[in-house]
Amino acid sequence: MSDTFLDGRVRVVQPDSGFRAGLDAVMLAACVPAQSGQAALELGSGVGTASLCLAARVPQLVLTGVEIDAGLAKLAQGNAAANGADARFVAADIFALPSDLKRDFDQVFCNPPFHGEGQESPDSARATALMDCGQLCDWLKLGLQRTVSGGFFTAILRAGRLNEALGALPERGVCAFPLWPHAGEAAKRVIVQARKGSLAPFALLPGLILHQENGDWTDQSAAVLRRGEALALSGARL
Repeated sequence: MSDTFLDGRVRVVQPDSGFRAGLDAVMLAACVPAQSGQAALELGSGVGTASLCLAARVPQLVLTGVEIDAGLAKLAQGNAAANGADARFVAADIFALPSDLKRDFDQVFCNPPFHGEGQESPDSARATALMDCGQLCDWLKLGLQRTVSGGFFTAILRAGRLNEALGALPERGVCAFPLWPHAGEAAKRVIVQARKGSLAPFALLPGLILHQENGDWTDQSAAVLRRGEALALSGARL
């Protein structure tokens, strides 16, 4: 099945069943502070949605994605070609990276499995994508490890795992950006970003309200989801 993102600027083919990329991938891409010419690594890249949304915003970005499901990695490579993106997708376990990827990247980002409890999906592919099996902190530590000094590591998580995530990251150089479904409601997702080597104190940012009272997107969320605009988290602060 083919899906479009950013008002049709990005088109991806993804499986009809199992885990399917959506809003989380687009929001993640919007928060990666990449610049043209940089090298970026996505851990757990799926069919490449987040990487391709990032490529649509940042020209001349050299992208690499790592995905444990060989079928999804193959789809991602085809999606990259269809979207004209300079991206390479590798079928591998992120905890056993190929030797040529055991290096530092300017930007590292991920939408890791972040459901640590509850009933596991009977769909094995969906379960792999969603259930962290106690490895969420390992994902975050690896992401920061693969980030160059002064570079950024960005991840989107279930908001209820924020405290756990912060325990796995440095005390300084980290910020959290909640995504509120509606004004006055608890956040369901949070984006965490770390600048490697920064000494800036932790910051809990205002975040983004996704929907108006009538259910429509807010102007700011529409700017991200439809026009592909960036969300500046760290900026000069880190």
